[in-house]
Amino acid sequence: MPEVIVAGAGVVGLTAAIRLREAGVTADIVARDPPAATTSAVAAALWYPYRAFPRERVAAWSARGFAVLGGLAGTPGSGVRMRWGTELVAPDAEDPWWRAAVPSFARTADGYRFAAPVADMSVHLPWLVSRLEALGGSLAIATLGSLDEALARAPVVVNCAGLGARELAGDDALLAVRGQILHVEQAGVDEWLLDQSDPERLLYVVPRERDVVLGGTAQEGDENAAVEPATAAAIRARCEAAVPALRGARVLREAVGLRPARPAVRLETEARADGTIVHCYGHGGAGVTLAWGCADEVTALVARTLG
Repeated sequence: MPEVIVAGAGVVGLTAAIRLREAGVTADIVARDPPAATTSAVAAALWYPYRAFPRERVAAWSARGFAVLGGLAGTPGSGVRMRWGTELVAPDAEDPWWRAAVPSFARTADGYRFAAPVADMSVHLPWLVSRLEALGGSLAIATLGSLDEALARAPVVVNCAGLGARELAGDDALLAVRGQILHVEQAGVDEWLLDQSDPERLLYVVPRERDVVLGGTAQEGDENAAVEPATAAAIRARCEAAVPALRGARVLREAVGLRPARPAVRLETEARADGTIVHCYGHGGAGVTLAWGCADEVTALVARTLG
């Protein structure tokens, strides 16, 4: 019987289980969906604390995530690489609130320029699973009827269910924010580009080794998981106008992810009759960015709970 069951196999659940195992806690994952079917698998996975609150806690988690992911950029097989890029902002825009986390940050005529970690989630998620298994952990695909059901199998449950926490934790504060993307063949694009001037119709171009991720959307409350052809065409047009090298690039894949947004990331303990729940969900569009920082805090809470 494990000491901890982690509910959820996205990047937040995987990193939490890894950190717990590294701390000597026997933690295993039980998840409804395999990693490749989670919202994490759709992420462009450029380090950026997008739609995650409150800023005070997110700033610390983001800085930790930057440091860990930056370190993984030198690890073969991790799928993480440091890449330079630009966020387009007005010339009179203030420095961003997360500025202190980014060592290479500079102002240019176009906006903010800095190097940040980018994770190819088609590589990074399997690498995280392998890392967990190497530490003795397991990942089982099964539907949990409730968190109390999980507590019958371990004294502590870490709830990393993302949007699924609406049902598991009865949390109506969670809001789906629909993100649609497409992957095109790599056309010699080396730098990422981000423009959030239209908060619903985002523009981001995130290069990886084998392809380039083009996005995107941020449609609050829209849970349509099907790719919309008109939206895909609009995304492609915006990205090609901003990065002409993308014109004519072959589309390899299209996808939709539902970001688990919340007024504040929920990272806290909840005592129940049969044990303790550590909630860790509501990361908005910043799961990859916050995962390692949150995993460290989860591990500290679990250690305190187990004594």
